Amino acid sequence: MRLVFDCSTAKLENLIIHQVGNKLRDEGLFVSPAMYEMKDGNVEELLLKYFLSSFKNKVLYKFFHETDIHLNELYMYISSIFIDPHSFYSQSVNILRHLYEKSSHPQIKGGEFYMVYFTDCIVNEQKTDGIGIFKTEKKETYLKVTKYAEEFVIGSEKGINVKKLDKGCIIFNIDSSDGYRVGIVDAVNKGNNEALYWKDDFLRLTNVQDGY
Repeated sequence: MRLVFDCSTAKLENLIIHQVGNKLRDEGLFVSPAMYEMKDGNVEELLLKYFLSSFKNKVLYKFFHETDIHLNELYMYISSIFIDPHSFYSQSVNILRHLYEKSSHPQIKGGEFYMVYFTDCIVNEQKTDGIGIFKTEKKETYLKVTKYAEEFVIGSEKGINVKKLDKGCIIFNIDSSDGYRVGIVDAVNKGNNEALYWKDDFLRLTNVQDGY
């Protein structure tokens, strides 16, 4: 199904950052003790760009289960948040642990796990909330030039390129009885077998059938 999504109006309401490793290598996970407190408007703007600008594939999916949609773990965790937004933190931990259980392919990399609650998303001209789940797997090396007195010092540091989202999904609070509507990004493992774990094992998504 074609997705008409206007990210220019979306607002970042809640953000939690955890860390998830590869279960096969017994890397474990790290649970943040509290929600991230946004204090810098510039950082918030960069985060919105990082989270939203990579959703260029205009295809929508939905959660599914072979026998009963209520047996899809992600569907139930997400539904709990939409029903009670105060459960955002506790459900983020459940989703983190669920992702860890599915991270058993030898080539899956560990990384930061972000979960975001968005408001004022526009989907097919309808305003709605959305829940974003994102994972950073790659860090890039940047040169850092600093001026001290009369000379320059060149160093390097690892960071995240805000134009390159590794893995992400946004679940929009529409068509809840039919598995919601979900947009996905998987730039790192596109075309590889280990990519299946994000869409098929972790999220358990299927196509939405329509004219498109």
